[in-house]
Amino acid sequence: MTGAFVVGGAVSLAAAALIYPGSSGASGIPASHDSVIAVTQWGPLTESDRDFVVKVRAAGLWEYPVGQLGLQKGNTEAVVTASRHLIDGHSALDATCRKIAPLLNIMLPNVASPQQQGFVSALTADTREQFDSDFANILRMTHGSIFNTVAKIRSTTKNTLVRVLADQANDTVLDHTTVMERTGLVNFDQTLLRQTTPPDLPSSDLTPPPPTLGQPMVVLTPPPTATSTPVDIDAIT
Repeated sequence: MTGAFVVGGAVSLAAAALIYPGSSGASGIPASHDSVIAVTQWGPLTESDRDFVVKVRAAGLWEYPVGQLGLQKGNTEAVVTASRHLIDGHSALDATCRKIAPLLNIMLPNVASPQQQGFVSALTADTREQFDSDFANILRMTHGSIFNTVAKIRSTTKNTLVRVLADQANDTVLDHTTVMERTGLVNFDQTLLRQTTPPDLPSSDLTPPPPTLGQPMVVLTPPPTATSTPVDIDAIT
């Protein structure tokens, strides 16, 4: 993945302690979606809070390379501009995720979900003539789908770190939704139908796999002209 690199040697897994989708959580409490799975100095962490941090990380792991792809294959200035926004916004979100995850003992994925990897593969295989339309509609659909999730987390979480990530994600998702619409290529009837129809996929295809023991963490490199910035976690902690 051009523009992404790995740092810091092995990720410290401490497998029993780290919280990841599908685990029982650090507290040992049977997890329902809103069950508290850890108590932290920044407030309780629920399963939905944990899943949200993982989803934000996973989103960057496929949208960042799609942004790079758009810089290469985009046929209009609007698509190239949208691609720059993807790279800029997700590099900043990724930095925030990587700052708060160890504080909350959350294990982050290093690759996107199989469904998300499928989006990247489809866009990579597109002809230049087809790319712009597929790019705008896939990204508009996925951002529309996550927008409500961001709002729900922002309105319900009791965890300060998750809340500031939701604030940043809200601004980023709205920005990315807007630049996709500005391409003039979004078919709203089809996109909104796909957005509101649950995918006919097994849950394993919708969840990014946990990192392999000893695997270095992937970092999404900010562009030289970055305008988005990560949250200043030091000011909160």
